[in-house]
Amino acid sequence: MLPTDLLSHRYSGETVVPKRLPLDEKHLAIAREAIACFTALQGQTQGDLDRRLQDWEGDSPDYRLRRGLAHLLRNSFATFEIVSPLEPPLLRERVFTAAAASQPLPERRSLTLEQVAHQLSAELEREVLPVEIERGLYADLNENRLLTEFDPPTPEALLHRYNLSQVQGIFYRASQVTLHAHRNVPGEYKLLFRYLKLFQVMFYIEGDADCGFTVTLDGPASLFKTSTRYGLAFAKMLPALLHVTKWSLTATLQHRDAYSGQERRGRFSLDDGCDLVSHYPPGKPYDSMIEESFAKQWAKAKTAWQLEREVDLIPIPGSVAIPDFRLVHPDGRTFLLEIVGYWRPEYLRRKFSQVRRANIDHFILAISERLNLEKAGVDLHNLPALVIWFKDKLKPKAVLEVID
Repeated sequence: MLPTDLLSHRYSGETVVPKRLPLDEKHLAIAREAIACFTALQGQTQGDLDRRLQDWEGDSPDYRLRRGLAHLLRNSFATFEIVSPLEPPLLRERVFTAAAASQPLPERRSLTLEQVAHQLSAELEREVLPVEIERGLYADLNENRLLTEFDPPTPEALLHRYNLSQVQGIFYRASQVTLHAHRNVPGEYKLLFRYLKLFQVMFYIEGDADCGFTVTLDGPASLFKTSTRYGLAFAKMLPALLHVTKWSLTATLQHRDAYSGQERRGRFSLDDGCDLVSHYPPGKPYDSMIEESFAKQWAKAKTAWQLEREVDLIPIPGSVAIPDFRLVHPDGRTFLLEIVGYWRPEYLRRKFSQVRRANIDHFILAISERLNLEKAGVDLHNLPALVIWFKDKLKPKAVLEVID
């Protein structure tokens, strides 16, 4: 994302309007130039790259745009590494110790580097050259880190990332976000909720699959003072939301006016017609190899039961559960199947709590025998679900025996 000083937006009353770049030839040309700077300097130091970018920026009136593109390329597509035969602090200690043991003459500098290179060659069992010692002495300084890898995006992808980052920056000062998502594929909800938990956003869910869900995102820090901590979490969540088909959101913003110094409130709205492009992966077809293996085996099984992937939502207080599979018979019978494989104790406690709160009578829980439920503090007594135990793989036969 972009830092605050590279964000551009304007106000229309209380509504905040972020800057959005059109993907025209003018801006595509600038994006190509930024990418070319990084491509040409691959293998060089960060200092060399910074000087190249400074020359490219020059006295251009669109310097903030150029700095923004360079920032995204540096932090999202480039890899800088410390290249040294030894950790630079240890290497400096070796060289300075060797230098102190000889006369402090300029002529001794080369001899000292050769001496240390010879010692390290013996220790590392490879040839270490004096030039490596010289380059590695201060390789831990940012300006001396090497641009070892650069995975160039297309100019279009870079501009899409820039536009997305400008919108993400709006959320830095968000104290609350209300999200409405309706009539989407359940798998899209699952991906969204997974990212909400990943970025540790506090949220409360209301609604159901038919009418849609209202997700209120909030953080305790917003109750006491303006803070960017949860705003950053909201911003990180936005690319995941773009994978959802139908949605809209409104955000309440708080920031300090640069002129008066007083707190100012703002509003921001966004919906699925925003034309922003996400760089987050859309999610894997299956969460685990166990699920994938089970689905493949089911496709070969001779049964009238149809297996559907993540198509049902179970509203529970403050959240929603999305079972891995739904089993549907031509006569109208249905079962929901959740596979619990290899997970941490916290996940297991939460998962079994969800099953209890859902309280439905057509739920199947397939549990791996490898799990230590007792150690995780999980109690299976009075669990409102059919339980199947499996070892390495869940077989369709075991599920069919339970439902038939």
